[in-house]
Amino acid sequence: MEYKSQASSIANQKATIAVKSSSIDFGITSETDLSLPNPAELFLSSLSACILKNVERFSQFMHFKYERAEIEITATRLEKPPRMDNIFYELKIYSKDDDLNLNLLKKNIEKFGTIYNTIKAVCTITGNIKQIK
Repeated sequence: MEYKSQASSIANQKATIAVKSSSIDFGITSETDLSLPNPAELFLSSLSACILKNVERFSQFMHFKYERAEIEITATRLEKPPRMDNIFYELKIYSKDDDLNLNLLKKNIEKFGTIYNTIKAVCTITGNIKQIK
């Protein structure tokens, strides 16, 4: 499987990533710090998307129903060399399903997530999953 994205920037303004029929604006200047995501936030968003996609995927394999899922991710940025470290996620699954096995779901997300495994190879990721009934 191969993936592709394209990006472009306008000097002193913003940049845009194009993926399939979607586009995502992101900040490249200090003026956009409060209004547009920066590359580090997009990086963490990719991990969020990976985990949420796997919640949907494993809801079918593990035969559980859920209404929605929410995730919050925090990370520490190291300065020298500049890189992400100590990523922590909190995943909330809104489900009344008594058969939801959170430990197995967590194990599957951490074993089969493409972005998760790519990041795990270079930094620490920890997380919690909570069921909200």
